[in-house]
Amino acid sequence: MSPRRPIARRDLDVVLFGATGFVGRQTVAHFAARAGGLRWALAGRSAARLEQVRARFGTPDAVLIVADAHDRDALNALAARTRVVLSTAGPFALHGDALVDACVAHRTHYVDVTGETPWVRSLIDRHHARAAAEGTRIVPCCGFDSVPSDLGAWRVARALRGRHGERCASGKACFVLRGGVNGGTLASALNLFDSGEAARMADPFLLNPPGSAPRGGAEHADPVAPHRDADFGDWVGPFFMGPVNTRVVRRSAALLAGDPDAPYAADFRYQEYPRIGRGRAAALAAAGLGAGLVAARASLRLAPVRALARRVVPAPGRGPSERAMDGGAFRCELVGTGTGGHTVRGVIAGRGDPGNRATTVFVCESAITLAGDPAALPGGAARGGVLTPATALGDPLAHRLVDAGITIEPRPD
Repeated sequence: MSPRRPIARRDLDVVLFGATGFVGRQTVAHFAARAGGLRWALAGRSAARLEQVRARFGTPDAVLIVADAHDRDALNALAARTRVVLSTAGPFALHGDALVDACVAHRTHYVDVTGETPWVRSLIDRHHARAAAEGTRIVPCCGFDSVPSDLGAWRVARALRGRHGERCASGKACFVLRGGVNGGTLASALNLFDSGEAARMADPFLLNPPGSAPRGGAEHADPVAPHRDADFGDWVGPFFMGPVNTRVVRRSAALLAGDPDAPYAADFRYQEYPRIGRGRAAALAAAGLGAGLVAARASLRLAPVRALARRVVPAPGRGPSERAMDGGAFRCELVGTGTGGHTVRGVIAGRGDPGNRATTVFVCESAITLAGDPAALPGGAARGGVLTPATALGDPLAHRLVDAGITIEPRPD
């Protein structure tokens, strides 16, 4: 491998790109409270709106950078100034390529809140090799999808290895959610169907490195039927976020496979479910949920249905009220089973709307973690590539999340 190019000095530590959007405005509020001595900036395409956001959240020290998501010159100048970029500007398949291109070109670390796994696959194909060679961490999926799943599964697997000397052969997560959805998230979902990329999400190993998919694909397919789960003691069903989160967790397992201390078994299996409840009513609700998801996916393949949806759902830049977001909550319970049959349970939980409040906490703390000590990150300063929250951020992120009020069990060491 040729010597790495020296990194030019940067006058900023973190740039919040998309700071005037619905989730972007929330990142500004959280970052202002948690940034400490970091040098940071707000970036977006409108100087006037950036000024309004800076004034609204009382952050006079934040630098303002005007840059459109498709202006490559402006994005290259932005990436050259900072050590880390945090992006909330979706749909990422429409607006994310040029920014990631600039980050890779300038060896600038990157995090975002996307759940668009076909787009993440394109980042892997285009950028993983170079980013890995140069130690640049490109870390999509740092919002509610998929930090709880990825970090939770990784910590449970590590606990199995540490307590029982077993690699994790299978894992599963069960979610309870209370919250709403913002227009940007809905726009990203609709764009997947507009582009025809939604069909690619059916591949359980969409994000895996080539040749890393284990044998026996049937048990890795997304659940479509409800069942009463013995480990969770309740009826569960197919989970609408499963096709995103499970792919991220499987990529983590595959990326760690060459490590002698890897916590995952070679044929590791992982699934996710929503917790419905107990009794006959819960069984019927779980069955209805499964049927509803199948019907929704089928109907969204039709352009007229998507056009109607755009007229009735919140537009990008809009979302739940402050009161509704404050009243939200999430709980992710995990069970890992080792190669010798031992089990370990875990929990990641928090207050606040999962798709908005919790996502803000996860992505901001991810960016701050990246801006910290490179040697403390998993793999040390040399690790790079299109990574996952667990493989890029690991325990340093877990410690920051606990400090920010997130419950994590097993607790960070």
